Order: sequence, then C-alpha cells, then structure tokens
Amino acid sequence: MDIGMEAEMIPSTLADDSRHAYFMKQALLMGEKALESGETPVGCVLVHNDQIVGYGMNDTNRSMNGTRHAEFLAIAEVLQTYSKSVLQSTDLYVTVEPCVMCASALKQYRIRSVYYGCTNDRFGGTGGVLSLHSDPSIDPAYPVYGGLFQKEAIMLLRRFYIQENEKAPNPRPKKNRELNTKFEDGSATPSTS
Repeated sequence: MDIGMEAEMIPSTLADDSRHAYFMKQALLMGEKALESGETPVGCVLVHNDQIVGYGMNDTNRSMNGTRHAEFLAIAEVLQTYSKSVLQSTDLYVTVEPCVMCASALKQYRIRSVYYGCTNDRFGGTGGVLSLHSDPSIDPAYPVYGGLFQKEAIMLLRRFYIQENEKAPNPRPKKNRELNTKFEDGSATPSTS
C-alpha cells in the first residue's frame, strides 16, 4: 500500500486473517466497555510482537477531559512499562479512525501502523477529514488500513448515539429514536462473536 494514499484495502482480506481479527475484536470489546460506562464507544489495543501491550477506551465523559481518548490511554499504559521507542514497532487496532489529535500523536510517537473499523467523517486524522498520517512535512508517515470489522464499529456508535447523554453540553431528547440495524448494502447487523 502506498502510505501517501488514504486507507485502501479489501476489509474482508484482513478480517479473514485470524491475527488481525483477534486484535480488532479486542478493540471492539474495549468499545463495548466504553459504551457500557456511558462513553463514546471507541476502543483500542496496542500490539507489540503479537502481544497486546496497551488497552484504551474513551474516558472523556466521566473525566470531563476532551483529551482522554482511547489511543491516549493505551499509549499511557504502554509507557508505564516500555520506553516510547517500542511504539515504532507497535500496531494500533482501533474501532474508529483516529481523530486529528490522536493521528498527530501517533505520528509523533512513530507508530508502526494503524488498523481501524470505521471512518471518522467529522474529526478523522487519517483520511476521514485530514491525512496527518501521510503528511510529509512532519515526522515519518505510517500506513493505515481501514474497514476492519467496519459494521461492528458503526453499530457501536449507533447504539451510543440513540441514547440520552446527560453529560452533553446541550443534551437532546432521544426518546423516539430507534436503532438502525440496516446498512447501505442492505445487510443487517453483524454479530461480533
């Protein structure tokens, strides 16, 4: 894959790889934990030498701190045990494309590669809005592979956004909303088992 291009791949190819599937399912489990605790359901794992060395899930609602994204928490966990240089040979599996803030941090830490579930059309930093991962003016580029368990990642977000969020700056009533389980291709909700 050309690093300068946006995330390109055939998601089923990676999803059929048991190693990638296992790590992405672990990220999805972290997203489920975030959802259960009232957080935007973004979860991730950092993988070094085929071992998970860091877990993260969003913690922005509970902490009231907008920088407590899943990626930052996973990096902080890794840095408790390892030097920052380990991130150069570490892969990130995350349910949602890293935002601009996280994509920049990942670039500065020189992450080896990023695998994500669904695109972040509002704040994405690896192709959804900006392409910080491949910007030649700052730090080396890193490859990005999108669409891994995409439908499962989207369903996590849909389940969150139909709920009431009392911690939102301007909470909106959502009593009559129903969970949309259909996708553009006509398929129904996938299972993550």
